[in-house]
Amino acid sequence: MSDVLRKPAPAFTGEECDFFRENGYVVVRDLIDDATREAMIARTRHDLVHHIEPIEYEADLSYPGAPTSLDSEGGRTARRLKTAHERDPLFLEVLRRPEVLGRLHQLLGARVVMPTAHHNCVMTKQPRFSSDTGWHQDIRYWRFQQPELVTLWIALGMETPENGCLKVIPGSHKTLYDRRRLDEDLFLRTDLPENQALIDAAQYVALDPGDVLFFHCLTFHAASRNFTDQPKFSVVFTFRGADNAPLPGTRSASSPEISLEAMP
Repeated sequence: MSDVLRKPAPAFTGEECDFFRENGYVVVRDLIDDATREAMIARTRHDLVHHIEPIEYEADLSYPGAPTSLDSEGGRTARRLKTAHERDPLFLEVLRRPEVLGRLHQLLGARVVMPTAHHNCVMTKQPRFSSDTGWHQDIRYWRFQQPELVTLWIALGMETPENGCLKVIPGSHKTLYDRRRLDEDLFLRTDLPENQALIDAAQYVALDPGDVLFFHCLTFHAASRNFTDQPKFSVVFTFRGADNAPLPGTRSASSPEISLEAMP
């Protein structure tokens, strides 16, 4: 069936909702059509070639595998293109489609709000100079009334263990973890025996082009660097319910938010 005629279901099935509640994530296959994907990729490549700011470089974070500085070899390797919602109207239009917004309503309630301070980017995992991201929960630097937010991850191309797809720890969103199990940057400590069973339960989330991963902000996830010779592009946004406001004076409250129900 052609993309023109294809109409994705506007909601999760009951089984998918149950899976999300139990595991802290769920994948919807083939949710984004090829034409939309190709347009997003074209915008991404354009902004990378022309260095359209704001850009976060791998060297900015110094994760394992990243260049040591902006002036070293590969130092200007982009990690992500920030403020994706301002790069092309298509990015917001996709989020307001019934098949996307309907699912967010199921997870977050009748009104969905998108913080622009967190995620809101195109992840651009490049060959050679990409990095490893340790086990973490997205909520670690966010400040909201409740730790109840959902991240949406759109695969613009294939995502595999070889090019650094996400790994998740199913069910890890349901437990509160002692601070001593995390390092100073709030990554899960891999040197502690008590964390090993948790890490051993990890699963790769391989995605095909157009697949969308929804995951809870408390779900531990990680990713390796890209070991292939082709870049990997993913569009990533985060959402909250209307009753879960950011805490005043924090980074989470520092940028405007967007109500997905309010049309531009």
